[in-house]
Amino acid sequence: MTGCEEEEPTPTPNPATKALVVGHRGASALRPEHTLAAYRKAVEDGADIIEPDLVSTKDGVLVARHENEISGTTNVSTLAKYADRKVTKTIDGVQLTGWFTEDFTLAELKELRARERIPASRPGNTQYNDQYEIPTLAEVIALAKELSAQTGRTIHIYPETKHPTYFQSIGLALEDRLVTALKADEFTTSKATVYIQSFEVANLKYLREKLGGSQPNWKLVQLMEEATRKPYDFVKAGDPRTYADLMTEAGMKEIATYANGVGPYKLSIINVDSTGAFQQPSTLVSNAHAAGLVVFPYTFRPENAFLPSPLKTEGPDSTRNPAGSIKEIQAYLDAGIDGFFTDDPAVGRQAVDTYKR
Repeated sequence: MTGCEEEEPTPTPNPATKALVVGHRGASALRPEHTLAAYRKAVEDGADIIEPDLVSTKDGVLVARHENEISGTTNVSTLAKYADRKVTKTIDGVQLTGWFTEDFTLAELKELRARERIPASRPGNTQYNDQYEIPTLAEVIALAKELSAQTGRTIHIYPETKHPTYFQSIGLALEDRLVTALKADEFTTSKATVYIQSFEVANLKYLREKLGGSQPNWKLVQLMEEATRKPYDFVKAGDPRTYADLMTEAGMKEIATYANGVGPYKLSIINVDSTGAFQQPSTLVSNAHAAGLVVFPYTFRPENAFLPSPLKTEGPDSTRNPAGSIKEIQAYLDAGIDGFFTDDPAVGRQAVDTYKR
């Protein structure tokens, strides 16, 4: 991949306004994730931003799925005509068996219907199984544009390039396709803020080289898994660094040369002890802010299963616990985050709107 040389971007300043609420895969606590229904619900419930994870079809169209392996998020396993598409592949060093988006054309994927990914935790979402299509990125952009007009507030977009090294290896690189799709609509070209995120590093650097400062409304965000793990492009390149190295003061300064923000796993900001109690915040937020980077941790979920023990309520893991989720989010607001990913934007909105430092 080659890019043009342009001036380095000015780092995004830390916003002085309220933290931004990102609808993680839409309102995925309330509708099957990565469906237009989930994105619409997220905006109705107060999300500032909606997040499509992006993978490619066989014919090179970007669609919204959490993973390219789709047996858990669609009804593909029930369709006899696609039984022979079930295969085993190695994705980012992990062997997976199932059905993969890159083995289907867009027309074929449109025959499938979305299903709830974690039905044990979200049994209520199963009532929506087999109702919704897999949306394209273009359809997500069109929805954000429509909802912006309806609500009178600009709905921003936070796409993630999933498994970029893998998709490059099979001739379906995501980066140029993403740029083309974003430039195809004036809404994403000049009106909405577009946060482009990746757990890998090289593709973000490529996008920065390609874009330079030509799209000031597009922000690049370095995602970070747990501190001990590595970006997969580092693994492939034999780079010994882990995400912990990227979280240091020096690591954040390097990130600021190509990105505008970071998206860390939330426990890298505030960890919990053996009882589930919050520990003191790490230096991650201060290191990022010192480098001019915004911080958007992931993921805040309202069910008991995903909350620290002291914030759980009575009932099974699937019990919705908005009050506990609000307390969790507000602890991170205390730590100075600029925005956050939540599966339930109504809860996130309430956490932000009732927050008092």
